[in-house]
Amino acid sequence: MRTLSDKITLNLDGDAKVSIKAFIAPIEYTQYNFHVEWDALANLQAAEPEKQYSASIFRVFLPSEPVSVRECWEIEEDVLELLRQLHPNPRLDLHINNGDSLGLWACLRAYNDEVADIMFRIHAEFAIESGRFTPSQFAGHLVIDRIKEEIIFFQMHVPNGTLNFDVYWDTVGSDIGYCPQMELRTSTLPDDAEFTASITEEKAEHALMSCFYKFQQINWVSLEEALEIAPAQQKPIHAVSLDGPLFDESC
Repeated sequence: MRTLSDKITLNLDGDAKVSIKAFIAPIEYTQYNFHVEWDALANLQAAEPEKQYSASIFRVFLPSEPVSVRECWEIEEDVLELLRQLHPNPRLDLHINNGDSLGLWACLRAYNDEVADIMFRIHAEFAIESGRFTPSQFAGHLVIDRIKEEIIFFQMHVPNGTLNFDVYWDTVGSDIGYCPQMELRTSTLPDDAEFTASITEEKAEHALMSCFYKFQQINWVSLEEALEIAPAQQKPIHAVSLDGPLFDESC
């Protein structure tokens, strides 16, 4: 019987072909109306709506050594080739060069003898005319047929949220907004599989988030719990008010 600590090796047949579709929906909202007044933002669209790749490019998402469920590893920077299907000028060095939110990480979420499900998170931005466009994050899934060493499903997208990107216009300043779809994916959707070892998507997302933000490694408790614990441990409570999330690049 497999356990979460068991390690598996992942590989892909580099000669196989994978067709990827790209989508960028019209931006629906920006706080200061940049998506209406700035042509580069108003006309933002996928550079190549559909493109065929050799499966070898997707090896950048695979670990170089055997891994176990919940284990995370860094993704290779060659992933920029895929991001260019969305926009010709992607970059991994974000304008907020604080060394904390940079990077590309993947996590083995689940597997059985036939299939493996990898989740990943990438922080990148695009240099657009007269400015830059910084999505909150790119989240994704890579599902692999372990026997045939082929890709069953791939998706890389900017998650939905009240706000899911930050943008900077050189002549005006910064803004935040919402784009309903920015995505790369295959057309095939995977069937539900029964895994011999797995964690929930929520746990995999948290493991990935912890690779980017050290504060996510803290054992947080609710305010109600803190109000009970503080008197017993004779410790103060520090309250912080924020106007945006700390766990992505949307603000």
